[in-house]
Parts: sequence; C-alpha cells; structure tokens
Amino acid sequence: MPDLPLNLASLRAAYAAGVSPAEVVAAVYRRIEALGDPGIFIHLRPEAELLAEAAALPPFQAAGGLPLWGVPFAIKDNIDLAGAPTTAACPAYAYEPAADAFCVARLRRAGALAIGKTNLDQFATGLVGVRSPFPPPLNALDPAMAPGGSSSGSAVAVAQGLVTFALGTDTAGSGRVPAALNNIVGLKPSLGLISNGGVVPACRSLDTVSLFALTVEDAWRALAVAAGYDPADPWSRRLPLRGPAAPAGRFRVGVPAPASRRFFGDAVQAGSFAAGLERIAALGGELVELDFEPFYEVAALLYDGPWVAERYTVVEPLLQSDPEALHPVTRQVIAKAEGFSAADTFRASYRLAGLKRRIEPLLDGLDLLCVPTIPGFCSLAELAADPIGPNSRLGTYTNFVNLLDLCGIAVPIAPRADGRPGSLTLLARAGRDHLAAGLAARLHAEAGVTAGVTGGATGWPLSPAEPPAAVAAEDEIALAVVGAHMTGLPLNGDLTRLGARFLSRTRTAPCYRLYALPGGPPFKPGLVRSEQGGAIEIEVWALPESAFGAFMRTVPQPLGIGTLSLEDGSQVKGFLCEPVAVEGARDITGFGGWRAYLAEAASPAAAAP
Repeated sequence: MPDLPLNLASLRAAYAAGVSPAEVVAAVYRRIEALGDPGIFIHLRPEAELLAEAAALPPFQAAGGLPLWGVPFAIKDNIDLAGAPTTAACPAYAYEPAADAFCVARLRRAGALAIGKTNLDQFATGLVGVRSPFPPPLNALDPAMAPGGSSSGSAVAVAQGLVTFALGTDTAGSGRVPAALNNIVGLKPSLGLISNGGVVPACRSLDTVSLFALTVEDAWRALAVAAGYDPADPWSRRLPLRGPAAPAGRFRVGVPAPASRRFFGDAVQAGSFAAGLERIAALGGELVELDFEPFYEVAALLYDGPWVAERYTVVEPLLQSDPEALHPVTRQVIAKAEGFSAADTFRASYRLAGLKRRIEPLLDGLDLLCVPTIPGFCSLAELAADPIGPNSRLGTYTNFVNLLDLCGIAVPIAPRADGRPGSLTLLARAGRDHLAAGLAARLHAEAGVTAGVTGGATGWPLSPAEPPAAVAAEDEIALAVVGAHMTGLPLNGDLTRLGARFLSRTRTAPCYRLYALPGGPPFKPGLVRSEQGGAIEIEVWALPESAFGAFMRTVPQPLGIGTLSLEDGSQVKGFLCEPVAVEGARDITGFGGWRAYLAEAASPAAAAP
C-alpha cells in the first residue's frame, strides 16, 4: 500500500485484487503525515470520518454505477464542501456551507472521497501560489520554485501522490500554471460545462472549476462526472461532452509565430516549446504560425482593465470593514477596481469585441491552438523581490483564454534541457474539449514521462500509455449491447437516432452464455447469465438519460435491460434475455460474440449442404 499509485487504473486494479477503500484512505493520511508540508491543506477532514465514509461504500462488485468508487480527491478552498469551512484563504471571510458545491455533490455521489480543502492564492487572485495567510505549499519538484496558483494546494496534492485528482478553479490560468510547475495535467473545461454553484467567485463571468490529475484519462473521467447543466447557475451551459478524440488524419494547429513568442529571456523554455511542436507535427499536425499580438492584448484586459471590478464585488464588504484581513498583494490588485468607472467597463467591452473580431479569422480552419503553458519558471526569491511582475509573466499564455471562450488542457511533455518539466497547453473553441484532451493524451503517452513527483511520497514512474477512455456523463446511461444494436448492424440506428454515442468495445465477465434466438430478420442473440459461461464481446454506448424510456419501447420480449458485469470488474446496464426463451435455441457462446457468429453463418462452408 505505501507505494500504490493513485491513478485510476492502479486504484481499480488494487480494488479488484481485494484492497479496500478504507486501506487507501489510511495510506493517504500516512502519506500526508510523512510529507510534512502544512501548506497543502487548509482543512483536512478527520481520518475517522473518511474511514467511516469509505466503509459505507457498497461492495466493489456492486459498484458499477459509481464510476469514482473509492477515489480520493481534494477540493480547492473556494469550493464548498459540507461540514468544512470555506475560507478562500481568508479566515475573516470564512463561512460554513450547508451543502456541497454542485460539482462536489456529483463527484461524491459517484463514490469519490473528499479528503479536504486545499490552499490557494487568496480569493483565487494570483498565479504564484504564495498569496495566502497560511503557509504556502512547496513546489512538488523544487521547493525553491513557486508552486503556481491560484490552485496551488490542489496541484501539489496531486503531484505528491496524495489524491487521484483535485478540483481547482481557473479564471486567468489557475488550473494550468500550477500543472506546468508541478509536472501534472491541468484541464480547464469550457466555461459553463461545470457548474459554479457553491464556488466563491473570482470573476463570475469568466470562472470555471478545473481539474488536476496525473493523466489526461483521470482528469477526463473526473470531468465526465463533475460536468452537468445546473439550472440554478446562470452561467451554466448545455455543452456536448464527447469522449476524448484527437483530430483524425492531418489536423491544423495554430501556434504563435516565432516573432511573437514571449519567453522573457528563457531560451531553455523556448527550446522546450519548439521541441513540443515538433512532436505535434510528427503526430500529423500541420503547424500554422499566427501573429499572437491580439491574444496578448486580450490578456492585458483581464487585470489592467475593469474586469478586476468583478473581483471587487466579492470582497467589497471586507475591504470596507476590515481591509487588513486581506493579503497585502491581493488587496493591492483588487483595490485597482476603485479607479474604474462604468464608462471604462463599456469601453473595455468594446475593445474586447474588436479584438475578438480580429482573432476570429485567425481561428478559421484550425482544429486547435498550442501555446506554452508558462513562459518560464518563477522562484520564491523573485517573488519576494517583486510580487507582481513574475505573476504577470506567468499569465502570458493563459489570461486571454476565458475572455475568448476557449477550453484548454495543460499536459506534461519531455523535460526541458535543464531537467525542469516541460508543458504545453492545447486550446480549442468552447464545446470542443474532447479534441484538446485527445491530442493531449497522445502527446503525454508519446513523451513517456513520469507524472507528478519522481522520488517523492510514492516515487512511482507513471507513463500514461493509453489514450483516455470515453465514459458516460452523469446525465447519460452506459448501455451494453450484444447483438443487432452494435455498430453497423441493423438496429444500431435505434441508438444513434436518440443521440447515443459509442464509448468502447469490450467483453463481459466470463459468466454469460449467448444464444441465437429464432425469428428475424433482424436476427438477434439472447444473453443469459450462467456460472458455466464465457466472456462475450459487447459494445458500450452512452444513451442520454432522457431518451432511455423511448429506447425501452423498442426492446421486445423476451429481451430486457439488466445489469451486466464486465471483464474489468465494472458493471453497466445492458441487454439480457429471459432464460425460458433460449430453450432449444442454438448456443453460440463458443464464438465469443454475435459478430463472429454472423461471420461464420455467412461463410461458404456454412451455406454448403
């Protein structure tokens, strides 16, 4: 247990081998104690409380409906967790939420175990991770470097192997900059894909909850659960969440032209970015060089324009009643809002509209954008000398993203020439999160780099060798089909017409028998559970929950929908047959699946007298 990696694949394998969630929880608390970094968590839930919650989970074999069963995660302390104070790293602001944030509730209902609340730049204002009255967390790879912010504790908790994933927030880059500085994945979804219900605002119109993980697959699986429309959140949007998929064949990626790349004298970082672009090209990407000046002009609006007034609306009562309660740098940044007028706000919105119009033709015909996640590293000594300048530089390639309604993911690539971690960010238009994640997974796998810490609390080499598997969102039902509803077969249209999407091709656990039912066309099989059975090929589709009733009306007797066990130990809903209906039917279990049986039935040998 001490060396168990906490990525999802390793956790699932451990649970399938008999490890319990309570044992994982106990190991997490021992790791936290051994690490001895008091700056990661602002609030850590009592271990006994977590052990009781873990023990209350259903048995692993019955947890197919809980995609994050027994998965430990952490929550940035500007996101509500019932039973724990929300401080936004400002004790004078703290309150006790009556309920979990919308996304936290979804994750916990899926079986995830919330370990505690993590440190941050106060009121999520900063990209450095040290603007907090609590001790700042140490950068997981080099304690002399800034941990990155504002989601500093969340990133470090993942990088140190304390949790499987962690929630952050991202307005100006807080979900991407700490990922780069700690050698992990940082996924910033499209605005509105995850509800901001129960999240302390930074800039309410630009905020999103983000996710940190060791691999793209883990981040995506957490996103698939956390995402969902929230009618109580006016910024929530109904956006598609397809399975991650890199662009097919040749694809076009916009990149800053060499003349408009900004590295502030860090030639090693410039070389790392160039090497990353070479890997994209090797994977089939056509690199399209862009003048990035309009993107930088958009970025400047975030802190140099009246958008800082959105932050002011959150802390205005505290600024007026107890200004010393704010971190001095946070107070300095947010107090700038007092110098802007309503007229300034309109002028800035007109400026942004004009810049968007200049940028639109640059994006036409592109599948993705690729930028450095950060222009270089930032030391604690630099921040002590200048708390503002290094922070501003860290946002060079992040500050414009939400203002332009883009989604993005920061992903580790090969280390820089000096051994520091490399990181690229892939960006896409809103609703195209799957394209950015798909290519990020390929880049991470191709790089073959370790994730998080090398030689830290766990010391495991973790290479994300597989692309992220598509999973059903919470408002979808994962449905296993075994016969005529599979891809290319006669009844597949019954699924696709209702908006179902393909997830995976896999097999059942070895406890089913397959029979060729009489009747047809279309010809259909019947799947019956049997302890003397075999593993049967199936396809898993994600069917919108709202369409399930309509689909059921197309399912005739003796078929029905029950719960199927899969070869990886998970369970999904799927087609089963009444045992009485297979009496006298041909047992085709030996073919291993319906397709193999159809191929044999169509062969010349089968047709011969």
